[in-house]
Amino acid sequence: MQALWCYGQKVPYRLVWVGSKAKTDGVGIFVAEKWVDTVVSVERHSEKELVLKMVLGDCLLNVLTVYAPHSGKPDEEKERFWNEMFHLVSCIPQSEMVVFAGDMNGYIGCSNVGYNGTHGGFGYGSRKADGSRILEFADGLNLVTCNTLFKGRNPSW
Repeated sequence: MQALWCYGQKVPYRLVWVGSKAKTDGVGIFVAEKWVDTVVSVERHSEKELVLKMVLGDCLLNVLTVYAPHSGKPDEEKERFWNEMFHLVSCIPQSEMVVFAGDMNGYIGCSNVGYNGTHGGFGYGSRKADGSRILEFADGLNLVTCNTLFKGRNPSW
């Protein structure tokens, strides 16, 4: 991993990053210096997909940092992205933990109708088509959208 330097001082984090040569796309994750030695692998799947695997106690944790295609992109690109994600997560043994970080680019709304085990019932607004894709993906892999498990502040954006 590369060390991150900022304003001439060493920052107590390491940045793991992958992106395009044109520097138009990319994802990354900061790892606190105290956790760097627990990282066992970094897999760069594309400019928008990175998997960092680390040991936490007696568990393996897979942190996937991704950037899903936004609403203006063609449906074929979105389908290809979510199919790649499904395959990627399906290959991780069920004994290992999975955490997604990044921008899934979809509104899942506040209703958990149809996704009771995946959506915790908290959120904002109404579900959009890209949000349904996120929930279908999570539901198919028995994942939970954790930020819907508790009531948060209404975002100002």
